[in-house]
Amino acid sequence: MTAAAPPGAKQGNWTQEQLDAMTAEELFQAYKSTGDEALRWPLVMRYVGLVKSIALQIRGVYSSFAQVDDIINEGVLTLVGAVDKFDPSKGIKFETYVSKRIRGAIIDLARRQDWVPRSVRRKVREIDQASSELFSELGRYPTDQEMADRLGLTASRYQEDLASTSLCNLLSLDAMFEEREQGTVEVVDDESDNRPEDSVLRQELLETLTQGISSLRENEQLVISLYYQKNLSMKEIAQVMEVSEPRVSQLHSRAIQKLKLYMEQYMTSGR
Repeated sequence: MTAAAPPGAKQGNWTQEQLDAMTAEELFQAYKSTGDEALRWPLVMRYVGLVKSIALQIRGVYSSFAQVDDIINEGVLTLVGAVDKFDPSKGIKFETYVSKRIRGAIIDLARRQDWVPRSVRRKVREIDQASSELFSELGRYPTDQEMADRLGLTASRYQEDLASTSLCNLLSLDAMFEEREQGTVEVVDDESDNRPEDSVLRQELLETLTQGISSLRENEQLVISLYYQKNLSMKEIAQVMEVSEPRVSQLHSRAIQKLKLYMEQYMTSGR
């Protein structure tokens, strides 16, 4: 990775002092208005730390087939592309935009490597089926005890299985959106077609997802916020919440399970 230029050095028409004095927002504005490629790399360097944070956060997704440094390199490439494609005028924070793209790139790589063990896939399918059946029967989210009873497990064993599917559930919502109409709706990609109907549908999906998050318990909402917005690892979230790491994994899996049910109901209701 290229190091930053020494003080007084020039990058294009910019000195290092000028670049250092600019905020990331000012760099974006200058880059988008001038198209000066000398601003691209200084802008990328502002967010390399974010790439590292995300790579470490979801290490469990790729640890069986890739090293952290390899994933960081892939993330930096994604970051460079995001800098070029990001549109500040849309009112979206770049950190939010690029975090989503970097996480998506890592998960796509994991999908291609087929990293999820068969035993975990089976547990996910069984839990998904049981939760969907109970949700339809009860008209609400099932409790852990109701899930355990349906699956023929003890409550503690169900909690263990729920925690073990946490990383796999990183893929769940993305997969659901991709399967929707053969991938014609891409919630995770802000550079989709600019057709008005696509924009309206994308906004509707995001609003529904927001409503789904609001329906979660407070501790589940906190885990979702810390994990997907603050990019904290499960271990870091456990420290913040003062609970065990397996407990965080359980809360994460339960929250994703509820969101899947919520979104499935929206996607199949009269659409």
